[in-house]
Amino acid sequence: MLMLVWTIFQILVSSFLWFPLVLLVLSFLRKKQTPLNAGVQELDFAIIVTAYQQIDLLADAVYSILKTKYSNFIVYVVADNCDVSALNFDNQKVVLLRPENTLASNVKSHIYAIDRFKRSHDIITIVDSDNLVDANYLHALNLKFRENFSAVQGVRTARNLNTFLACLDEAGDMFYRYIDRKLLAESGSSASLAGSGMAFKSDLYINALKDIETNGAGFDKALQYKLVVGKEKIAFCEDAIVYDAKTAKADQLVKQRSRWINTWFKYWKLGVILLFKSIINFNWNQFAFSVMLLRPPLFLLAFISTIVMLLNLFFSPFLLIIWLVSFLCFFAMFYRSLIYFNADNVIYQSLWSAPKFMFYQMVSLFKARSANKISVATKHDVSNL
Repeated sequence: MLMLVWTIFQILVSSFLWFPLVLLVLSFLRKKQTPLNAGVQELDFAIIVTAYQQIDLLADAVYSILKTKYSNFIVYVVADNCDVSALNFDNQKVVLLRPENTLASNVKSHIYAIDRFKRSHDIITIVDSDNLVDANYLHALNLKFRENFSAVQGVRTARNLNTFLACLDEAGDMFYRYIDRKLLAESGSSASLAGSGMAFKSDLYINALKDIETNGAGFDKALQYKLVVGKEKIAFCEDAIVYDAKTAKADQLVKQRSRWINTWFKYWKLGVILLFKSIINFNWNQFAFSVMLLRPPLFLLAFISTIVMLLNLFFSPFLLIIWLVSFLCFFAMFYRSLIYFNADNVIYQSLWSAPKFMFYQMVSLFKARSANKISVATKHDVSNL
């Protein structure tokens, strides 16, 4: 009986490694939706750009939006706890907002902007102050919303690959982008949200924000749970691209990942709830999404898997076949994600430094408990951007 429980436990844990292959097979089997042709009417976009304390990259973000091949939008810039004396956009499409009191929260910043909308907008899209927006970003989102989706996640790709940390950060993003967004959506589930480069029908987003905790990181995790549990599907749009500043220094990485790890421990229970709801509702969208929510960060999954395999060496070596197959599936899907998104050669070269990257993440694990006290947002060194 004990061996049966031990075997089932290993199959469940290893499923996080081979489940992406299941999604790939299902994505091939599902009929692809034909994209709409250009020429459809432009929806009215509200673009919320949030900055906290640092505005070095803010102007570039706003100007990249103004250069998009789209006309029906207004940019709402929320400069929270920022010195805005040097900012002067002089454009009717840009509304600069400076909260009287420090908000230190994405949700609070979004609500602050929404309360000051100049008009009623069809769509709300979120952009970070360190992002650059592709010229076709709004046009691509417009086409996707015309396919009757209510929530869409675009692509966040690197704007800098200047250190091995930035390269490995992007390599991980490519994996998550391929598995958790592209394949999840194409298999009939929902794309996970990334915090920026995402867009929603205005009524849906405004109503969703009402019940989301306003303090701490991870509002996108609570938001995506609320959407999927409400049986909404989050689409993935490969042509809606924002260029994201990647962490280039070790101290940045540790602070950022400690917040992310803190967020996973805070919200993993939502995956458990969604898993049971999916079984009750017999809902594939909720089931597949719950598996993604339950999966630990990759470095933690690797650590747990290693411990289990070492135990197998002493107590049940025949079960090592489970891990051999699982890791073969994982590495095949990892490299497929790099190939699909045309990873630069420097990203492949940086993989040799993955153990060092994982070490920094282990350091982050021990700082996760107090992560939101240490830092609220990632502060970037702008000298190489």
